[in-house]
Amino acid sequence: MAGLLDKRLIIVSGKGGVGKSTVSAALALASARQGRRTLVCEVNATERISHLLGHADVGPEVGQLEQNLWAVDVRPQESLREYALMVLKFKTVYKAVFENRVVRYFLRFLPSVQELVMLGKILYHAQEQRPDGSWRFDTIIMDAPATGHAITFLSVPQVLLDTVPPGALADQARRMRDLLVDPSKTAAVLVSLPEDMPVNETLDLAQGLREKVRVTPYAAVLNAFLPPRFSPEDVAALPPPLAAWAKSHVERARTSAEALERLSKGLKLPIYKVPRLYKDSFGRQAIEEVARHLEGLLGGAP
Repeated sequence: MAGLLDKRLIIVSGKGGVGKSTVSAALALASARQGRRTLVCEVNATERISHLLGHADVGPEVGQLEQNLWAVDVRPQESLREYALMVLKFKTVYKAVFENRVVRYFLRFLPSVQELVMLGKILYHAQEQRPDGSWRFDTIIMDAPATGHAITFLSVPQVLLDTVPPGALADQARRMRDLLVDPSKTAAVLVSLPEDMPVNETLDLAQGLREKVRVTPYAAVLNAFLPPRFSPEDVAALPPPLAAWAKSHVERARTSAEALERLSKGLKLPIYKVPRLYKDSFGRQAIEEVARHLEGLLGGAP
């Protein structure tokens, strides 16, 4: 595999609570350290990635965290303003239309609008150029919504193409759709835990991405993986308190192995294992460690 860094857009998703923000932060850090100008985008969520990397909030405007690394918290209202200004070009027109109280009230009841403008902002940055014609960002990492919402979110361009008449909105939707479905530019990384429900949702997510959105799943990350450490003889030789702990570890390792097997068979993708980390606090040091385990995902074999 050539690695993720030949892609323009990396979409990270999985069931809520599996560590997709952790994986997004780690991939962004590793990408930036390879000299890639990297933007990591959180989608309408409580900002976490900047904190995980040891920085303050960046908010809805793109902000630089460190060398080669930027972040943004993509929110509906701010994204609507940016998207409308990109299309309408003039602030006076935007204010007359989108800051009208009646219009804003009805926009809240159009479910595709929020997803469209947030996705539009991210994909705009994926096509943004510097004065010399080079990309402003070499890599965009999207910390996407969780599982089912991710499918809905990424389906919006195609939904609009199926429903709106030809025009500026349809043209925008087509450009978004074309970028998302192009496997040379876009790839999805699926994140799971070694538990039944996250594994089931990961398998469903891969199927939904392929069939409903036509986004290409590239690899999966099995987070909090526990390798086997104790043989039955080891457990039998331990005193009772330690034997109880060792038995618990053996059971979790068995569950990890079963999850790895199910994901490998069901996804037919490379699976990258991130071991369970035992930390008093989960911050920059932990992200550095996760990034080391994902180096192969950026450019080689699992």
